[in-house]
Amino acid sequence: MNDLLYLDDLRVGDTFKTASHRLDADQVRFFAMHFDPQPFHLDDAAARQSFFGGLAASGWHTAATTMRLLVTSGPPLANGIVGAGAKVEWKAPTRPGDVLRVESEVIEITPSSSRPDRGMVVMRSDTLNQRGEIVQTMTATLVVTRRPARDPESSPPAPHQTEAGTRAVGVLS
Repeated sequence: MNDLLYLDDLRVGDTFKTASHRLDADQVRFFAMHFDPQPFHLDDAAARQSFFGGLAASGWHTAATTMRLLVTSGPPLANGIVGAGAKVEWKAPTRPGDVLRVESEVIEITPSSSRPDRGMVVMRSDTLNQRGEIVQTMTATLVVTRRPARDPESSPPAPHQTEAGTRAVGVLS
């Protein structure tokens, strides 16, 4: 069984769930020091006096963590998760100690009319903390490869199925 998903395997409404990742204060500060060195990401005292009222991860750190979770345990798209654009919304601060996970849903599929080997998939991914609060929503347009043409002499490809014989629509960790 081939576990990779192609454009032809996806349906609007398919959902995927990732594994989780716990952020600690050292990770929050390390990312901020290198990529978003604002006081509310680096210093506890300064963060308490800020809009956030305490140390908060950079939104870009949340986005990077989301991407890692999608790549390592999200939808197993053939040829990877290739973005063509995205809208990112930060709904709540990510805090040290938060355990993040991602739940995604396919909301649109458009086969390419000019490139028959691919298409575009719009996927909404909510990043949630351990309390089930959405900390980030990303709506991304992805370039997804179509299943390669098969030699007519060979047998047709088997549909993407679980051992129970039902169509797989999620990856659980």
